[in-house]
Amino acid sequence: MKYPLWVLSLHLLCPYSYQNHGLDGQEEFMLLAGPLTDNFASNSDNEANNTFDCTQPLPKRSRDYFGYLQSRGVTHFKVPLSWTHLLPTGLSSQPQLSVVTCYQTLLRQLVEVGLQPLVVLHGSTVPEALRSKYGDWESPKLLEAFKQYAEFAFLEFGELAQFWITLSRLDDPKVERQPADVARWLKNILQVNGEIYQLYHRLFPGKNRRVSLGLSAEDVLILSRVKVPAMVDFLSVQTEYDCSSQSNLAEELRSLQRSSGQIPILIYKMNFNGCLFDQFWALGNILQALINNDFNFLGVDMMDMFGKLNMADSPNSIVDYIGMGTSGNSYQAVWDKFGSQIPSDRDLFLEEEFPTGFQWATSSESFKVEGGWSEDGKGETIWDRFGHADQVINNQIADLACDSYHKVDYDVYLLRGLLVNAYQFSISWARIFPSGHQGSQSDKGALYYDKLINALIDSGIEPVATLHHWDLPQELQDYGGWTNASIIEAFKDYADFCFSRFGDRVKTWNTFSSPWVVSHAGYGTGEHPPGIKDYVVSSYQATHNMLKSHAEAWHVYNDKHRKKQEGKVGIALISDWAEPMDPSRPENIAATDRYLQFMLGWFAHPIFVDGDYPASLKTQIKQKRNDCPLSEPARLPVFSAEERQRIRGTADFFGLNHYTSRLINSSDGGCMPGPQGVGDFQTHVDPSWSSTASDWIHSVPWGLRRLLNYISTEYLNVTKVPVYITGNGMPTEYNVDTFNDTSRIEYMRSYINEALKAIHFDGIDVQRFTVQSLMDGFEGPQGYSERFGLHHVNFEDADRPRTPKQSAYFYSQIIRHNGFNLKNGHDFRRLDFHLTRHQQALSPSDVPSKAKVVWEKFSRQSNFQRKLYHYGTFSQGFQWGVSSSAYQIEGGWNAEGKGVSVWDTFTQKPGSIPGNANGNVACDSYNRLEEDLYMLRALKVKSYRFSVSWARIFPNGQRTSLNQRGVDYYKRLIDGLLAHNITPMVTLFHWDLPQALQKLNGWENVNMIDIFNDFCDFCFATFGDRVKFWMTFNQPHTIAWSGYGLGAIPPNIKKPGDAPYRIAHNLLKAHAKAYHTYDEKYRKSQGGLVSIVLNADWIEPKDVNIAREVVAADRALQFQLGWFAHPIFKNGDYPDAMKWQVGNKSELQGLSESRLPSFAEEEKAYIRGTADVFCVNHYTTKVVRHVTARLSPPSYDYDQDLDEGEEGDSPTSAISKQRAVAWGLRRLLNWIKEEYGDPEIYITENGVATDKKTTLDDFGRVFYYKTYIDEALKAYDLDGVKVRGYIGSSLMDSFEWLNGYTVGFGLHHVDFTNPNRPRTSKYSAHYYYQVIKDNGFPIPDVEKPLYGNFSKDFIWSTATASYQIEGGWRADGKGLSIWDKFAHTPLRVLNDDTGDVACDSYNKVEEDVAMLKQLKVTHYRFSISWSRVLPDGTIKHINKAGLNYYHRLVDTLLAANIQPHITLYHWDLPQALQDVGGWENDTIIFRFRDYADLIFRHLGEKVKFWITINEPYNIANVGHGYGAAAPGISFRPGTLPYIVGHNLIKAHAEAWHLYNDKYRATQKGIISITINSDWSEPRNPYKQEDIDAARRVVQFYIGWFAHPIFNGDYNNMMKAIIRERSLAAGLSKSRLPEFTPEEIKRIKGTYDYFGFNHYTTVLAFPVNYGGLQHYDADRGAGTIADRSWLDSGSSWLKVSPFGFRRILNFIKEEYGNPPIIITENGMSERGPVDLNDEYRTHYFEKYINQALKAYLLDDVDIRGYTAWSLMDNLEWATGFSERFGLFYVNRSDPKLTRVAKNSVVSYSTIITCNGFPDPAIGPNECLNPEPEGTSETITSPNINNTVTFLGMALFPSHAETGLYTIFALLIVAILGGLSVSYCYLKARNKSKRTFSKETLQMKHQF
Repeated sequence: MKYPLWVLSLHLLCPYSYQNHGLDGQEEFMLLAGPLTDNFASNSDNEANNTFDCTQPLPKRSRDYFGYLQSRGVTHFKVPLSWTHLLPTGLSSQPQLSVVTCYQTLLRQLVEVGLQPLVVLHGSTVPEALRSKYGDWESPKLLEAFKQYAEFAFLEFGELAQFWITLSRLDDPKVERQPADVARWLKNILQVNGEIYQLYHRLFPGKNRRVSLGLSAEDVLILSRVKVPAMVDFLSVQTEYDCSSQSNLAEELRSLQRSSGQIPILIYKMNFNGCLFDQFWALGNILQALINNDFNFLGVDMMDMFGKLNMADSPNSIVDYIGMGTSGNSYQAVWDKFGSQIPSDRDLFLEEEFPTGFQWATSSESFKVEGGWSEDGKGETIWDRFGHADQVINNQIADLACDSYHKVDYDVYLLRGLLVNAYQFSISWARIFPSGHQGSQSDKGALYYDKLINALIDSGIEPVATLHHWDLPQELQDYGGWTNASIIEAFKDYADFCFSRFGDRVKTWNTFSSPWVVSHAGYGTGEHPPGIKDYVVSSYQATHNMLKSHAEAWHVYNDKHRKKQEGKVGIALISDWAEPMDPSRPENIAATDRYLQFMLGWFAHPIFVDGDYPASLKTQIKQKRNDCPLSEPARLPVFSAEERQRIRGTADFFGLNHYTSRLINSSDGGCMPGPQGVGDFQTHVDPSWSSTASDWIHSVPWGLRRLLNYISTEYLNVTKVPVYITGNGMPTEYNVDTFNDTSRIEYMRSYINEALKAIHFDGIDVQRFTVQSLMDGFEGPQGYSERFGLHHVNFEDADRPRTPKQSAYFYSQIIRHNGFNLKNGHDFRRLDFHLTRHQQALSPSDVPSKAKVVWEKFSRQSNFQRKLYHYGTFSQGFQWGVSSSAYQIEGGWNAEGKGVSVWDTFTQKPGSIPGNANGNVACDSYNRLEEDLYMLRALKVKSYRFSVSWARIFPNGQRTSLNQRGVDYYKRLIDGLLAHNITPMVTLFHWDLPQALQKLNGWENVNMIDIFNDFCDFCFATFGDRVKFWMTFNQPHTIAWSGYGLGAIPPNIKKPGDAPYRIAHNLLKAHAKAYHTYDEKYRKSQGGLVSIVLNADWIEPKDVNIAREVVAADRALQFQLGWFAHPIFKNGDYPDAMKWQVGNKSELQGLSESRLPSFAEEEKAYIRGTADVFCVNHYTTKVVRHVTARLSPPSYDYDQDLDEGEEGDSPTSAISKQRAVAWGLRRLLNWIKEEYGDPEIYITENGVATDKKTTLDDFGRVFYYKTYIDEALKAYDLDGVKVRGYIGSSLMDSFEWLNGYTVGFGLHHVDFTNPNRPRTSKYSAHYYYQVIKDNGFPIPDVEKPLYGNFSKDFIWSTATASYQIEGGWRADGKGLSIWDKFAHTPLRVLNDDTGDVACDSYNKVEEDVAMLKQLKVTHYRFSISWSRVLPDGTIKHINKAGLNYYHRLVDTLLAANIQPHITLYHWDLPQALQDVGGWENDTIIFRFRDYADLIFRHLGEKVKFWITINEPYNIANVGHGYGAAAPGISFRPGTLPYIVGHNLIKAHAEAWHLYNDKYRATQKGIISITINSDWSEPRNPYKQEDIDAARRVVQFYIGWFAHPIFNGDYNNMMKAIIRERSLAAGLSKSRLPEFTPEEIKRIKGTYDYFGFNHYTTVLAFPVNYGGLQHYDADRGAGTIADRSWLDSGSSWLKVSPFGFRRILNFIKEEYGNPPIIITENGMSERGPVDLNDEYRTHYFEKYINQALKAYLLDDVDIRGYTAWSLMDNLEWATGFSERFGLFYVNRSDPKLTRVAKNSVVSYSTIITCNGFPDPAIGPNECLNPEPEGTSETITSPNINNTVTFLGMALFPSHAETGLYTIFALLIVAILGGLSVSYCYLKARNKSKRTFSKETLQMKHQF
């Protein structure tokens, strides 16, 4: 019985469904089907047919099957839930999410096709975790767990189902029980069922929702005897019917109805026994019973009743259903839907938004952008090998690419500007595991991705990581790559590591991106690496292994990480769309389908359908193999059943990379391998399709929508996962449409809109769109010739600048509007400013003002105190911003009705501005608003200060000329700012007065006060609902003085004597009126602030000790800042200093009244208090001194009686007289605080100019911000100044007034030669962003002190050198040294200082050792003067007196328990040896060995620590290259330093071997060499070439000598560079000598420890010296210091402790962690002596603490520390001007007394504590040094500072002596005067010719 039986049954049942006896008469009769079974899902023939439990994906096309059932009359479908699989642990808090999702999908599919789910809570097994814990159902805890499970299920699925059954059958949970127990057991079951019933109806109170309990027929009878009411809405009954019994079914059902108490009954299941297929009467019996109106039946199971009796018409599986389908395959269905579209319908543009929460992304790929190809241990990839083998166009390589490895901040900056909420990037496998295997893990590589991921999250951008995007580690490829099955495990390990390391932050993972490209181009055609051309085997095998690798990665995540990380794992598959070339030919449609199966299905079908390749692919290959017996066109591997099961369903989303489409026609591919040959198709493109720079990509946007429909139909119909578009974009050609990439904009616009249509019209679940790519990159074989980027990258510039293209701005607008509905509005936050308004009058300033305390407080600071960097943060809510002004950036000078301004008029006159520049276009911001907003978003500023162009709003300056288009521009700007939470700070007048008003005499006209007020009133009314921060004028001082006094700027009026004062007068009144207008009309409703922006330099007196100079400095500030601030913030009037000066000058000039106007009392009251906050612009500091200035001509400048100069010690800038004097800002802020009543202060402009050649690498600006902002922080944090905001000047380079475009202040470079005015972030932009992000300068980890101790046997030492301290240059037979000769040569040593006497240590052994004892050192490092022991350098003559000196010194040290540490050679070579070539002559190697032998022999029994040579670098390069040290040779810098270095190394080795072989066994000492080196950091840490330069600096410094000794031979870098440059210069060999193999062997390992001298760190950058041949040219690097680092007395030494730890770690890593003794470290001073050497104390504490970190945290093997130096001495070529000593040597005292400085106490305390005790654990005894006892010490006089005495800097004691001397002489003079007077008077009484003897004696004495 086939279809007619089905129809007959429905005809009989359907009427009943409309007249049933439901609860409310509205119930539809339930015709049940289901449930799904495992066999049904898998299409298996297995007889076992278990209920489908969501442990595997939903069957393919299950939705269509449900629709089929619905079309056949089924109304409800059974869905039994699996408690065990939903809650494996039994806890509702720990669900198995994949099972939950599966059931939700199943229920949703039923509802969508019109079937009502009938959900069964429980009908199988209890979770084992609960069964084992609670036992049987009689356990109350198990019943409670069941109730909790029910609540979980209702919450998860309740919205999708209205009919529920708690238990499918009561006997399901039964066990064998005694009859007496059954009733009790049933009572418990019914009790919990009742509670669940009540819970459900409480959660879902709707009347159409029902809950049931499953019963058997016999259970119904038992139920009637139980006294607990059955709380159910209907009964779900399972019963049986025996056809052979001939019983009356109707009567049985009637009995069942009576037993249930007339509760409606659903026949959930009916088992038929003994029924034959031809017993039609049985069906009639059943139907008769159901139709009987006496029964209250809800429904019946159709499948049981009709299927059992012969439902041959019903499909038994999904495969059966597909066979019955009439719509054909998926492709045919999609083609049927879209193929007939006409172009106008196809191309219809949809102006709608994407769904809320839609994700917008952009992407990059590691090998295309990262660069850093060998950085930090990264392994070689197949793309590295491919590029280095010249396989790429123009032999381009990706070694540097975009340098993203160093530019994380730059890349994330772009992403913030774009507004994307996701960034898809790939991880370089070889950067994580260089060999591809887990054992080779590189932590530095992982740290890069940590940094990237963290930066993304900090910016609110979701990281999306791709595990593999083509760049396989080469080492894996060497073993077969993707064709070797072992790679599966390697990939699994790699994926597991990435999930573990990054999965706490990365929630979306692509295992592979476009794996088809790898198989096709890498292993098929060979166009990509690894370049294998094997489409028969390798291509298919690669796919096979990638699919299995993907599946393993998915399972690793699913099994190990998903529960905790809750992320998603998918795969990004590439696919074209394809259409039949001739749709009328069916074979073309079939070929098109094959094309998609060969491209997309190859990977998608196994993952999303059934775990195996598509049937059409397998069939096609099988057919080809049969057709081609003589050749094998393809070999498709086979998945085992287990593999298919493991692959199927391994994706949480469908990632799609789509770029283009193809036209397909059917063909005979013959036996040719490859897709077209095997697939029997050919590909074509339509000539009308728009082309791109790639032959592969044509713009066919409608293909995306159609492909999405195909994917949804073919792959996502069974298991619903979302689609992520993971790649879409197009390339443009290099240098074509570089910035104005309109073709890309059109491509993006069309493709994104097609995705929108697929969502809106087709219901495709697309959740993300990813534009490829973020920036131009290395595009595989095409290199850099094709550009996919939204941002242009200039690969010819080492900075690799990224500049947004127009497409970037377009994309950001789409994101901003979430699609194409551009009419959607924005809700703006209200900006509230909380401030304390100072309206009370302040008393006028004194002359000088009370703020002079600022000079008293700060001007006597030492350089150390002034420059010490301060760490801390500003207050929450601090306003960080940037600035611009209308004329400087807007352009559009005459656009859309704008009027002409005075600056327009001025700049049109030739010769006004350098290069005749003007602001006609400027930055074109009027037309490029989105580009400006992009920069502001990227910077994440909180505020943007800009000015309104008066002439753009009122073209003639007055309201009657209102230009609405100008108003609209500012509305768009303000709205754009608020949309991104950026506060608009609006300046109403920034110098660009409408020319029409200037014709009315401009600011000289008092009517301007009202005209300006009207303009302000309009702005307040128009913009004030959104603008809460207003500034009336910017720098009125500049307007008044430069515009009307100097005449330098418009309106160019030169009336310096009176016009500035009159103009300022009007400006103040205009400001006050505008303020009152706001205050009275708008403040209450708008709640904003109004102020004025004043400019001020800081003024430092020439001599702070001279009162008149302090008065002059105060006067200068009053004339500049007080001119406007005093009336506004104090008393409404000008400062007395101005009134006094101008009034007196005017009177002296014969004028009847002062040139300074006066205010009436009413005006004063009106002006006073007209600012809510204090806004100040500050750039530099000036130094002034008092002068009496000229009276004629009258001038504001001369009125001040000042001479102004620059602060000469500070760096210059690109603008004359605008030096970077950071410390002046702190003082200015303090002065404002003191002078104006502690107002809230906004720094509204601060920045520095660089010249136009400095485009991107503006490190000078970075230093400027770093130091200036820190000074503002000091003012806030240390001084209590109320600094509330900081505005960097400026957002971008712009028209810089009189300088035009010759200088730039911008954080962004603007190319003014390009009509697109492209904006590119500079180094400073990224630095400033970090400051904003950190809200200042929180103390970095590197600056935080570490508490702890060194090892117990740690060496504490200090050091000296023979020539520097000994003196006695010709004493006792000493021979001449090269330093004796050098110092006696004119102009070699500063001040003609010599070491003839030095510190006279030759005669002061006891005093020197006494100092050492006071220091508490354990060791003393000193050197032996070679020429003192061997006067001619040879052992021919031994000077015993010299040897005895060292015996005496050693013995005295040992007696004091101090170990001697001897340096054999510290630069003072015997002159006799220099006369025969010195270190250039290799005979010196043996001379040195002989000398060493002598010293070992005589002193070795007592000395156990030896250094062969000190700082060979300085000997070789400074002495023989630069010639700045002895022997002073500089004429062969390209060769001699290397020759000398070569011999030094060999001499050291010979001395070491001598000691090792001859003395070590008996003397038991250790010996090494001391090597010095700075640490080097890149000047720009974002720049690979600066990083490379820093490496070269270190390798050419420390590596020159350390590498041969510790590793063997010179380092490869030095060898390669010097050889290459030598050969390039025409030399036949390298200028660097070569060691023979024997020498390498003899030199390597000649150390017992690493002796290391270190002082400072430098910042390196590349320098190209051209063909010059010398050390610096070889090194190819210049160095500078960070301006924030503390100075020392040496120009080369800046305090940078962090570098110490880093270079110690470098030694550890580079040279195998040798024992290190730090043999020198210290800092110098110069100038007046200050025994309170706090800078040296600071230096030692910071540097030694860094050494402790290296020791304790980094496991660097540090054995000792040596402070340089014991005492001030001769510092080589700088003489005695630089002093490094812990002890001061008084050179004015013939005894050369030694005096301890304060650093002695600090260093000795560190020694006593053996480190730094933790203050948290309480006081430590070592911090309280004990008295010295009987030990001899050097007592220090009470000297804290020097004093100035008669123009000389003297110690107080010396000054005191001088004072007493002068006092005594004065007394003598007075007495003499009295005597003379007496004699004179007496002589008057006598003869004038008579002289008294006494008088003559007295006069003689006087």
